[in-house]
Amino acid sequence: MAKDYYKVLGVDKNASQDDIKKAYRKLARQYHPDLHPGDNAAAEKFKEINEANEVLSDETKRKNYDTFGDPNGNMGGFGGGAGGFSGFGGFEDIFGDIFGGFGGGRTRAKTKTKGEDITIELTLSFLDAAKGCRREITYNRNEQCSSCKGTGAKGGTAYKTCEKCGGTGQIQYTSSNGFFRSVNVRACDECRGTGKKIIDNCKECNGKGYIKTATKLTLDIPAGADTGSYIRKVGFGEASKNGGPSGDLIVVMKVENSKIFKRKNFDLYVDVPISFKTAALGGKIKIPLIDDTLEYAIPEGTQSGKIFFVRGKGIRTNRGTGDLYIVITVEVPTKLSKEQRKLLDKFEEVTEYKQCPNMRKYKDDVETMYGENPYLK
Repeated sequence: MAKDYYKVLGVDKNASQDDIKKAYRKLARQYHPDLHPGDNAAAEKFKEINEANEVLSDETKRKNYDTFGDPNGNMGGFGGGAGGFSGFGGFEDIFGDIFGGFGGGRTRAKTKTKGEDITIELTLSFLDAAKGCRREITYNRNEQCSSCKGTGAKGGTAYKTCEKCGGTGQIQYTSSNGFFRSVNVRACDECRGTGKKIIDNCKECNGKGYIKTATKLTLDIPAGADTGSYIRKVGFGEASKNGGPSGDLIVVMKVENSKIFKRKNFDLYVDVPISFKTAALGGKIKIPLIDDTLEYAIPEGTQSGKIFFVRGKGIRTNRGTGDLYIVITVEVPTKLSKEQRKLLDKFEEVTEYKQCPNMRKYKDDVETMYGENPYLK
């Protein structure tokens, strides 16, 4: 036998849509599962209430129900139960009323949102980044209109209640997934979440509340800036679209490579080529620093690849000072003259094997591994 949906909602068969809506709201508040956790009887009653409202609030389904006993117009009663029942149809209409006292729905406070952040890239030379510098930048941003103080309204006060959201600043919408229908809330796009509509637009910004401007700003770059480090300037981003605070400006550093130095945090590495003579006999070399010059004594017998460590000669910052690493490369001359070749041959003749410890060690290691090697004789 078909259910009596009028009896479920407690209304007569001649009830108006307003009467049905009021009855549904009252019963939905009373039996909502969130108010009766774990109560299966309340959950079943709530389901029945929604089923009745789904049919009686729809003129076509109600007419079919009154005529055939089936909202889908099938003669012979329901047979299969709810027919076109879709779960929580119409529930979104009372979502705010039911949960008004619980912080949800239409009574949610309208908050002013912060403007969007702006991110720009600033390229620095290696030395400027290491030493620190001052830079003036120009960038475009939406700045709050000074005429209407960001309201978008002429005189800053002329408003009316937004008709689309009813002044709540929010729009409820539903999404269905089979039997279930979920209710969600988003900011009203008509009033930008303010709940108010401008009657007379501000002439300066044409009702936007902000004006696109080219902004100049001087930045003090601290010593030791590196690629990826950034400076945040609070309030220098985009203006808010509903009277909230402006966003921030984020300036991200990109440091150019140096032809002299390599950097690791605040430490500096410098590759220094020296002559064969300096490597063999030792001598003084000059090494450039960030803002000075260092004279360093190379000991005799220095091999290519040798690294010398000098404390405190890296990048100086307010967080500490890095160190300097001197990487030696012994440069072998090319395109030798006949005289140079003769001198090197003579030098090779008078050089004892024990004076070349690395060559001797290599020969000994090979012979240990393979036995006597004729190629190393």
